[in-house]
This record gives sequence, C-alpha cells and structure tokens, in this order.
Amino acid sequence: MQIIPAVDLMNSRVVRLTRGDPETMKAYEHFGDPVMVAKRWEKEGADALHIIDLDAALNRGSNLGVIEEIVRVVKLSTQVGGGIRSLEAARTLLRMGVHRIILGALAFNEPSGVAELLMNFGSKRVVVALDYHDKKVKVKGWKTTTKLSVEEAATRFLHLGAEIFLVTSITRDGTLKGPDYDMLAKVCSYPHISVIAAGGVSSLQDLALLKQVGVWGVVIGKALYEGVFELREALKIGKGR
Repeated sequence: MQIIPAVDLMNSRVVRLTRGDPETMKAYEHFGDPVMVAKRWEKEGADALHIIDLDAALNRGSNLGVIEEIVRVVKLSTQVGGGIRSLEAARTLLRMGVHRIILGALAFNEPSGVAELLMNFGSKRVVVALDYHDKKVKVKGWKTTTKLSVEEAATRFLHLGAEIFLVTSITRDGTLKGPDYDMLAKVCSYPHISVIAAGGVSSLQDLALLKQVGVWGVVIGKALYEGVFELREALKIGKGR
C-alpha cells in the first residue's frame, strides 16, 4: 500500500483545510516553503507526493510555478490535482513531468476528454477524483454536487478505461476522525480498480485497517503535519513491516 504525504498549496504556502472550507485554513510555515516540505517527505522515505492547488480548485489563483519547482527538484512520483478544468491544463501538467493528474470537474463535465487522456498518456497517469458527501460526488472545490453516487461514477469511468480513483470523504477530510471504511470497501470490491483513500486518517491503526480493506494507496495530511505519527511509521505499515 502506497503512503502518500499531502502537500496542499494556498498562496504558495503549505496548508490544511477542514472539510475543504478555506475559512479553516491552517498554514504550516514552520515546516518551510512547499519545496522544503516536499524534500522533507522525500528524505523521510516517501516515494510519492499528493499535491493539491487549492487556489486553482477554488478559482482564486494558481500555484503552478510552485508545483513546477517541486516536480523539478524532487525525484518522487507526484500526483497533482485542483482546478484542472481543461484538457490543455491536464496536458501541461503531464508534459511538465507530473506522474499522475487528478481530475474532478473535468472528468464529469467532459468524460470524452478523460478517455482521450487515458488513450494518449495511459491509465497509470490519470486519476479520477471521487470526492463525496452524502454518497454523492462533488466537484469544483467541493461546491457543486453531481447527480452520480460514488459507485455510479466508479462504474462509468472504469468503462472508459480509468483504473486509479482517489476516493475522499469530504465530511472526514481534515478532521482526524478516521476514514469511511464502508465506502472504501465498496469501491475496492470493483474488479481492476486501484483506490487511493483520503480523508480522516488519524492513527497508524487506520492505516492497518485501510490495508485490510484493500486500498492501493492512502493520502495522509493533517496527521503528519500535526505530529500524530511519523511518516517512517506509516511507511512501515504500508510496506507490511
């Protein structure tokens, strides 16, 4: 199971939000600037980073320059999301060297575009975001509710050739109250699917349980930044030690 530290960006700073609400923003400037944070997680043993441009997701700007610098400096796999609302924006990130792009609104508004990206870049480089509240998928910075349930959306995009899905419980994101195991178990039961879990991870036991559920990866944010546990401890569980 891949352990993926989160680097959420707002105004060129590493921050965490609770349930996606910008009013709850907490900056972690004592960790250093975003590049320093990325290098820290690399040094501590991570082999992937989860980078979200919150300004782009909320339509308030862009941290593209910061993302480009992180991709250039670290040797980790990077998955990047937040505000990728056009095919050109998606292609720009992939050509920049981002390993995986995370698509939310674009996927639901233009599924044929997702199919094109999958065909041109491969299923290992495109992640479909299933961010949900009350079992319905939400997009555009979690402000817009789609008509699709998580299961319906997973089925639709699997048929298009998608393989990797980021499944985020909005109600648990940033709360340190534990993941939504029931929903994750449902999605993990689909054949030929790789699920990255996000939202609520609060303990090493959560990671052990997620591994049992069958997730392929897990994004860890606030638990690392608040010092609940150390990355090296999480990596041991991910690698089965």
